[in-house]
Amino acid sequence: MITRAAADRAAIVGVNCGLMGVDPAENHVAGKGQRSPASDSHGGPAPAGRSISLIAPAHNEQDNVEQLVEQCHRALVATGLAFELIIVDDGSTDRTRDRIAQLLGTRPWLRCICMTATPPGTGNGQSAAFHAGIRAATGDLIATIDADLQNDPADLVPMLELMRSTGADMVQGDRSRSRKDNFIRKVSSKVGRLFRAAVLKDVVRDTGCSLRVMKRNAALRLPLEFRGMHRFIPVSFALMGYRVEQIDVGHRPRTAGTSKYGMGVLSRALPGLIDLLAVRWMASRRRPVSTMEVQPSVNGAAAATVTTSALTPPTPTTPLAASVIPTGGGAAAAGARA
Repeated sequence: MITRAAADRAAIVGVNCGLMGVDPAENHVAGKGQRSPASDSHGGPAPAGRSISLIAPAHNEQDNVEQLVEQCHRALVATGLAFELIIVDDGSTDRTRDRIAQLLGTRPWLRCICMTATPPGTGNGQSAAFHAGIRAATGDLIATIDADLQNDPADLVPMLELMRSTGADMVQGDRSRSRKDNFIRKVSSKVGRLFRAAVLKDVVRDTGCSLRVMKRNAALRLPLEFRGMHRFIPVSFALMGYRVEQIDVGHRPRTAGTSKYGMGVLSRALPGLIDLLAVRWMASRRRPVSTMEVQPSVNGAAAATVTTSALTPPTPTTPLAASVIPTGGGAAAAGARA
């Protein structure tokens, strides 16, 4: 667990578990799942959620999107939750958007949103794409994943089980045990962890891993409209007082497309250090924004108050889509509209 008072006691948590105890054939949402603030300390772990939105930013991933959609579909069905997959086209200049559009007609659980104010030939980056995807999402839970197929969507099942069993507000993937990095990347990652630990008391080993699951009400508080902030999602949760768990996940080599990140000091280390100091400054400036609404006085008595939470998002207007998969000799609905 990572909290403001106990960040240095967090540890990597590895789990090996089966599917969640939900029948995919009865996968429907009767209402929105309970959303609890970080201070909620009721006995026992809270339910992970009833629906999930998986967000995948994509920039020039035309050769990966079809496999991405199929792999994510299998993994989302296995969670037993109502689900949707949202691909965010971040300024692609290849046929990424066209290939997604071809898949939309037969997959009602698939959505595609496009960033509209991107620089010519490039995208706005993962932070902006995650920001847009989170606000388009309708699930109780938000999951994020890279579109390059290096993350394994099947890891979502044990991540959700860990969230359910611990009552965590976020589960962050850790690829450090499975990555086969070169010397330069290993050294830069180690230096980055040392700086984050010193400045932010951040003990998350792999902040660069995009595979994570988080509660939607907390995810909406992330300042992802700022470039580079996606690397600080776990520590941002911790600084806001939310509980974060880590879990080992797989990492696969890229087989198509090209990496969107540089390797040099100027392209990674220096901007990362500046962002680190900015996050530290923003954390010191954060103020509570919860409110209480005053009610009319009754018979001259003091006005009653009703607690409202600044964390509760507006009711989504776009329902989760249905998924149909073959089971045995026929087809069964694996998800239903909210």
